Amino acid sequence: MRLPFHFVVDPQGWICVGMIVFIWLYNTLFIPKLILFPRFEEGHVSAAAIWAYYLSSLLCVISLLRASTADPGKLPESPKIPLSERDLWELCSKCNLMRPKRSHHCSRCGHCVRKMDHHCPWINNCVGEDNHWLFLQLCFYTQVLSGYTLVLDFCHYYYFLPLRSKNWDLFVFKHELALLRMSTFMGLLLFFGMCGLFYSQLVGIITDTTTIEKMSNCCEGISRARKPWQQTFSEVFGTRWKILWFIPFRPRRPLSASYHHSDSHV
Repeated sequence: MRLPFHFVVDPQGWICVGMIVFIWLYNTLFIPKLILFPRFEEGHVSAAAIWAYYLSSLLCVISLLRASTADPGKLPESPKIPLSERDLWELCSKCNLMRPKRSHHCSRCGHCVRKMDHHCPWINNCVGEDNHWLFLQLCFYTQVLSGYTLVLDFCHYYYFLPLRSKNWDLFVFKHELALLRMSTFMGLLLFFGMCGLFYSQLVGIITDTTTIEKMSNCCEGISRARKPWQQTFSEVFGTRWKILWFIPFRPRRPLSASYHHSDSHV
């Protein structure tokens, strides 16, 4: 099953993604070097704690890369509209192309996206029908990684005993305090920022409302049957198997097939 590569040419977005990658790389390199490996050698932490940190780091960066490069649901220029769905389509006033209702034109990307939630500069991509699940995974694993980092920073200073042996010639131990303070600062920003974003995304999925619809209040006049939360989440993740909701390196197949999903998989 193919995984189409979607790339947005936006220098501002590249800078934002670069900042996220820097924070991820910073913590992935320095936290094990400063805390996990020395504490493991002295018997304060187990090997499972190290493997858990690297696993959460791996899942976080995979979610970031896939959310940044996955097609969010870009509409083709000449879509074939089934007769049974013609009432569910409308003309975009910006690109003059037909699109399904609840689609939105992204001025930054220059095209319409199915069920677009918002354009996120931190992944340099739109969040739409086909990559919303990856964006949710990114929010979740970023919280896990930043929360784990904060716990380790706290335990290093206030719970664990001082290290008996250090190689003071190493850069990381010469500047230990500054490095860990920076790690704590970035961890706090990411953790609480992602908590708020993740909560708003969960509410949007449960109520079947996108961020754009909330901001424009355009869904007040739309009467949609309230779906069970399991169904709305299954539609976003493309599967009813809840364990698969947490796996970022898999393809997504929509639960309800239609013309615009026939050849696209994320």
